[in-house]
Amino acid sequence: MNPVSLEPSKTALVIIDLQNAVVGMTTAPHSTADVVRRSALLARRLREKGGLVVYVRVDIANVLNLPVDAPYRSANAPAPPPSASELVSEAGFASGDLLITKRHWGAFAGTDLERLLRQRDIDTVILTGIATNFGVESTARQGTGLGFAFVIVEDACSALDVEAHRFAFERIFPRLARVRSTDEVIATLG
Repeated sequence: MNPVSLEPSKTALVIIDLQNAVVGMTTAPHSTADVVRRSALLARRLREKGGLVVYVRVDIANVLNLPVDAPYRSANAPAPPPSASELVSEAGFASGDLLITKRHWGAFAGTDLERLLRQRDIDTVILTGIATNFGVESTARQGTGLGFAFVIVEDACSALDVEAHRFAFERIFPRLARVRSTDEVIATLG
């Protein structure tokens, strides 16, 4: 396992989809409450060290509608209320944090995230959120393609089922990033 050294001024924590509609789902292997708690803890620690915290949410009412076999929402389903896309207060959004609203799975596609990170000379992204194999994985794939280094926090992510989470963390993420626990990342930040 490669050692992780983080320079807080060049590091951003990107937190995926800790919003009402998503946090209301059942996840595994970690509960949404645990993912929210650990992500908020990482956000507090990185802020204390001078790093950037970015919250990402999906605009559920206006999600990009592409011709796919399993659409995000059925065509005749009523639009969700605006509150579905609001961050849960427990996620810890604070003054000085950035908020990115996306319309698809990954946080880089169709948003200003890359530009905002580059403007701040960020080269490393700590990544947490829900769901492991949707928003988190899409963001990691897009971001590594743009040249950002990633640390993906296993116990601050969760999926809709254990197998999807396990597969991503055993087979996909070690090839895209360094995989660590919340405690390991906090220890690295000092």
